[in-house]
Amino acid sequence: MKNKLSIRSHFDYLFDQVSLLCEEIKNADITKAYYYKLPPVQKKDELSAPENIHVEKITGDLALANCIASYKDLFIEKKESGKVLTRHPGIILVNDPNDELKNRLVEVNLAKEAFKELVLEIANNDARFEAVHSAVPGLVTLAAYRKIHFEHSIPYSVRFTWMTKHSTKSLSKKAALEILQRSSQYTNPRAIDQQSWQTLLEQEKIRVSSLPSTSKLRIRRPTRVSPEVNVRFSAKNRYHVSGALPFVLLNPQEETKIGELKNYMRDDSDPRKKEYNYLIERIYLEEAEN
Repeated sequence: MKNKLSIRSHFDYLFDQVSLLCEEIKNADITKAYYYKLPPVQKKDELSAPENIHVEKITGDLALANCIASYKDLFIEKKESGKVLTRHPGIILVNDPNDELKNRLVEVNLAKEAFKELVLEIANNDARFEAVHSAVPGLVTLAAYRKIHFEHSIPYSVRFTWMTKHSTKSLSKKAALEILQRSSQYTNPRAIDQQSWQTLLEQEKIRVSSLPSTSKLRIRRPTRVSPEVNVRFSAKNRYHVSGALPFVLLNPQEETKIGELKNYMRDDSDPRKKEYNYLIERIYLEEAEN
């Protein structure tokens, strides 16, 4: 197991690099800055996907201050939710003629990757949690992993959108039946009486039991939508990255079109949306394609 000193020293180097980046941005030639403030996630809403999200657009010096502060937002402190990472979508347009910020951004991301690799060498989840939080109390580990994305070429556009993702876990028929068996031992969490709950579970067990033993199953659970940055050079040359931290566009040019993050509203009528035929919709269990 990685010792406390090793984890702490890796984190201290990471945080030092982030702090240097923040100071250098403060003193850099900023042309524009936008920060899109999202509402905090309440503890009661941790496990639910929102129907809509209001976005507050902030510009100028206040936006820059929010962007800089977001890079250091690595600790739980007094957050409403400890399970949902705070997203900080935004963009900083900054002149960097000598590649000083570019080099610092590269070093920050290397430090983040090194810290992540060190922590993930601890295979056991509980041991990993204990080791990290003993070395760096209050750290939100996933927040420390998050890269700061940037672009130093001249894109046609940098735009924002919302990305809906799924958490996918593959499992066997036997494992699915074990999940249902454990559910039957719990008190009914749904708004039905206990007898109806047990009846529902028995029906689900029969449905899974009727499958061939070689069936491949998976739980494909929808997760919260996340802001995303789309960088486009041409119709075929484009990429997208997480918008969880402010994006940095180095040496911006007037011809690059900069978009903004709009309010999110779930659209169930999108024709591109895939219809899922869940075997058991309650736990998002479906048969996987061979």
